[in-house]
Amino acid sequence: MVLSAGSMACAADEGKQAAEEEKQYDPFVGAEQVCGDVFSGSLAGMVEKVTGDKLFFEESPKGMEKTVAALKEAYGSGRSWGAGNTLCELSPKGAKQTDSGGVKFSMYAPQDVEDEGLPAGQELYTMGVQSSVGRSNAALYFECVTPQLKGSDKTPLRVHGGFGRGESDAPDNREYRNLNMTILHAVSLKLVKELGCENNAGLPVTPDLTPK
Repeated sequence: MVLSAGSMACAADEGKQAAEEEKQYDPFVGAEQVCGDVFSGSLAGMVEKVTGDKLFFEESPKGMEKTVAALKEAYGSGRSWGAGNTLCELSPKGAKQTDSGGVKFSMYAPQDVEDEGLPAGQELYTMGVQSSVGRSNAALYFECVTPQLKGSDKTPLRVHGGFGRGESDAPDNREYRNLNMTILHAVSLKLVKELGCENNAGLPVTPDLTPK
């Protein structure tokens, strides 16, 4: 009976500790932690500025790893395009499920950049194979030659990156459009490094924010 009582007391203490730890756990973090170190350094402040939010639902830190794997799989499939992966989703605290943004990368088909016609409100920039910005988004196309992908020296991996800030009261002006592109450019460079792309896949170290 003494042993039984002791075991019950121990189990009760463990249950209480687990409950306290669960109570203390907050699934929402700042932009610098939302997907590991994807938005580390000054990027975190930029993300919080364009989204108008300070806390986001914490996502897996393996977004970069999964994105690299998805792009390699798409390239190896022999198809002209591939769905890719959402590297980091931005779901603000207290927001509706539809109010989310983030960064996604996919493999684009050659014809996707042949037509430079853009939806209303979008404008072309000069960086990469093609790049464009809008009130709440940015898109960047670039090509990657890497020893990690056999044959890419002849047929480069075509990467399309997209950033969306979700619903936001941020103004639509040059400063905020440039921030959209700066965020996407910085994350793209991190992806390029993981892929081992030669010459940074043609992307400058500092983003070229020149309208076309």
